[in-house]
Amino acid sequence: MDIKTIALDFGGVVIALSFENAIRRFEELGVPDVHSFLNPFQQGGFFGDLEAGRIDAEGFRQELSRLAGREMTYEECGYACMGFIESVPPRNLEAIQRLRQQGYRLVLLSNTNPYVMKWAMSPVFDGKGHGLRDYFDECYLSYECKMMKPAPEFFRLLIEREKLDAGEILFVDDGQVNIDVAQGLGIRTMLVENNADWTHGIYQHLQA
Repeated sequence: MDIKTIALDFGGVVIALSFENAIRRFEELGVPDVHSFLNPFQQGGFFGDLEAGRIDAEGFRQELSRLAGREMTYEECGYACMGFIESVPPRNLEAIQRLRQQGYRLVLLSNTNPYVMKWAMSPVFDGKGHGLRDYFDECYLSYECKMMKPAPEFFRLLIEREKLDAGEILFVDDGQVNIDVAQGLGIRTMLVENNADWTHGIYQHLQA
């Protein structure tokens, strides 16, 4: 069965992720014990509520204000959330473009939030006037879909929306638990280390 759709994670796969820098930014703004909410793969508490779409950006700002003991601005929330973004490696974007030219459908499957996506969908994303949607055929974002990896429902939504057999999808992620759930549903997978170069190794999975 040939691969038709390639689903990529965002943080750690498309962009280089800095979990430590995000913690520093929240602490810089006076948010206590933020490390108890943050996780490289799935956020907890109201951070998780934001990514799962249970609260919106304004609701998150209000919750963060309560935690910090002062009124936080939207801009401060965005500044802190953007701490997760270390860089946008050109090699990854070039690989995505190359794979699309080779006939694969490229989609994003990500646990993320509206603060980060406001930047990612804007023309400043790649430094060349293009946003994330210029690189992907579809974006399955946790806060829009109201579900998060590793929930099987998120992967089932991917299969249903792509109108494919699970085995026709290759899922690339840096989280073992996400990979395990996808494999359990029959999706083909590629586990990569956070921020590692996957752009050449992916072809071994596409030709398997």
